Amino acid sequence: MHPPPRRPPARPTRPNRPNRPDTLAQRLLHAVHAQDFAATPDHWHGGAAIANFPSLDLAVALFEPGQPPRCANVLFSREFPQGVVGEIGARGGALRNVRFDRDVQDAKGQSIAWQSGRNWRQLTWQPVTARAAGAGTLRFVAPYPASLLKLMLAVGVGLALDRGLIAEWPAALAPMITVSDNDATTELVALLHRVGLVDALNARFAELDLATLQLNDTQPDGGWRNADGSGVGHIHMTAWDSVRLLWLLDADAPPAPWLAAGTQLLQAATRDHLRGVLQRQQLDHVLSSGSLRDVPGWLPGLPDAPAFAHKTGSTDNYASDAGILRTEGGGHAIVALLSNLGARYAPDPRCATTWRLPALGAAIARLLGRPL
Repeated sequence: MHPPPRRPPARPTRPNRPNRPDTLAQRLLHAVHAQDFAATPDHWHGGAAIANFPSLDLAVALFEPGQPPRCANVLFSREFPQGVVGEIGARGGALRNVRFDRDVQDAKGQSIAWQSGRNWRQLTWQPVTARAAGAGTLRFVAPYPASLLKLMLAVGVGLALDRGLIAEWPAALAPMITVSDNDATTELVALLHRVGLVDALNARFAELDLATLQLNDTQPDGGWRNADGSGVGHIHMTAWDSVRLLWLLDADAPPAPWLAAGTQLLQAATRDHLRGVLQRQQLDHVLSSGSLRDVPGWLPGLPDAPAFAHKTGSTDNYASDAGILRTEGGGHAIVALLSNLGARYAPDPRCATTWRLPALGAAIARLLGRPL
């Protein structure tokens, strides 16, 4: 009788390594995979599953008492459906391994990259910034931010106030942010043109190393949509730069490590007013979902405003969300998502996107609610 085979000695269990750089990123990758985005129904095509894996640009910065910030950016697209991790430097600067390309529209002003059957190899792509042309080996087409762009515009209004170009906050600011009023947006775009601050706003973003935040080709009469020669392919945001923009609006966050000591975006009172407006958000319908509680099939997401001080954006082809989130234990986080999962993937006309996005929000909330 042969003796039983000897088992190799058990490997020692590795202790949890909370400071390992990829821990947060790996958990975000897992949270996205768990939502089965490849099965998302496309209601423009009879409810068939989405033709290509959707583009998702998700970034998080987590601030916990007594610990350094923990940051991660994960990106998915038809070109890398398993997801990739954006390489964030030790000082929290721009991604080092990703080149962001511009979204595109055709001569009729239609968004075409996300049409079913569209072959991306037949489209002409341009980098979002000249610097981005050699920024990384991974190409990611940056989805149009939709009404998340109004966060950039609000910052521009704050700069106008700080620089004495306007005497007080315009009445249009609150409706532009809290209910995403497009007429208010047009009014404020025109305001920035009148005070000569549109180009200066883009320049200020670049100075702060937020080069993918761009409000390009808007018009003096306030035009900012595709039909105005702006919109898709002209106005850009990415998740990591959106997180870092909100970092500069977050009085509770530590100083931005990628900037010189003492650098600020807005004066303290201006910054705090803008965050207060974000806390009055009434459209909890992307990563959070409180606005949709009466819709059949409702799923909870991130906490609603005011716990999540945020701005959403949505069209037929796009859904985005970014804001400052309070977490348990005295910590807080900043979360940003841009995607091509707009209303065409929504289960109900009252919804802005698929239930998979608030479900992802709930997964992020669970992830951030416990020590990493």
